[in-house]
Amino acid sequence: MMPQLPKPHYADDAATLYRADALAILRSMPDASVDAIVTDPPYSSGGAMRGDRTQPTEKKYTGWSQNADGSSRQPTTAQVGFTGDTRDQRGYLVWSAMWMTECQRILKSGGTFAVFTDWRQLPTTTDAVQAAGLVWRAIAVWDKGVGRPVKGRFRNHVEYVVWATNGPHSDPQEVYPSAVLRHSSPSGARRIHLTEKPVSLVEELLTLATAGGVVLDPFAGSGTTGIAAMNTGRRFIGVEMSQHYADVCAARFKATGDQGTLDLEVVS
Repeated sequence: MMPQLPKPHYADDAATLYRADALAILRSMPDASVDAIVTDPPYSSGGAMRGDRTQPTEKKYTGWSQNADGSSRQPTTAQVGFTGDTRDQRGYLVWSAMWMTECQRILKSGGTFAVFTDWRQLPTTTDAVQAAGLVWRAIAVWDKGVGRPVKGRFRNHVEYVVWATNGPHSDPQEVYPSAVLRHSSPSGARRIHLTEKPVSLVEELLTLATAGGVVLDPFAGSGTTGIAAMNTGRRFIGVEMSQHYADVCAARFKATGDQGTLDLEVVS
């Protein structure tokens, strides 16, 4: 018997948010109940060595970055960390395959699955996607236009999106997006999560998803996927473990409902 979903942390006509562990909620959701899943899980990365990766996230993901022209950017003002970012490589693969397998069950046939990752976890993420039974179809590159400079190495200014579908891509949208997605990362006072993605980036990813459908994000963070879903006329279901960020999500969703489409990267 499938576990019952708990009372939502936030709910309105456009969005539902649960404050809970992602796997617990995913295991409680019915089969084939969402049209798209777009998510940004904790990468368990942020360093080349085990000791680097196990640092608190507020230490791993803050600091100075450079713009494309080499000029410095102010450090983010987001200081609240998040959990689940310290798994080793084997643990990350097993954990990813577990939650992605639940996503495959929940996702409608032909539905879109898109997950963010960095260069260190890209091979592991593509393995997990396929182990979960999803059909891996492409990798998109997110060019942030800003990255940490490291002497004698390529500047780290890109992340990746692993794109898959649940079985055959039976109803593709009439869109032809580039595999290089250029959207500036929120910075300074505009950034409210340490690893926040821009709303416009997720909106572009959603052009591949069924219009007017239901979008799920099991790792909602500050709610960017939810804002993008609502801005594009879709219903949103999210899960966030952190009390702080669940409250941030709720505030952003309420503001979007009150004001209509909204780019809340500029809202604190």
